[in-house]
Amino acid sequence: MNIKIIAVGKIKEKYLKDAFNEYVKRLTPFCNLNLCEIPAEQISDEALCEKYMEIEAGKILQHIKPDSYVITLEIQGEMYSSVKFAEEIKKITNEGNTEITFIIGGANGLHPSVSAKSNLKLSFSKMTFTHQMVRIVLIEQIYRAFKINNNEKYHR
Repeated sequence: MNIKIIAVGKIKEKYLKDAFNEYVKRLTPFCNLNLCEIPAEQISDEALCEKYMEIEAGKILQHIKPDSYVITLEIQGEMYSSVKFAEEIKKITNEGNTEITFIIGGANGLHPSVSAKSNLKLSFSKMTFTHQMVRIVLIEQIYRAFKINNNEKYHR
């Protein structure tokens, strides 16, 4: 299985980079993971937020393969337990999909054109998190899903 994470912005703090890289290492036996970082647009005028999202969307859409199963992280998305998320990953794989692309938007969220490409809209919470924290939560949940699906000790 190939997992791609397309994320707007970069992780800046070393401890978050270290956490992300630790999960990349842990995922190696289960999948090939590819991170694609899209530069965040510098917001100079709040009135142009839609335009900034549109620019970011164009960059995101360039990195989605036509046959990839796309999961966007959106506050209005479905909330799953870890077990349900693992079941969903297994179902996607069993349907013959060889790549799952997760998309994390920038400070303004995702442009509707990106959301429209989504096969599944996922939410971790009704709360707002930084895109950096969401990356860590996402990669940990992907790792947890693989451990659950392989009946390996990790999930409690």
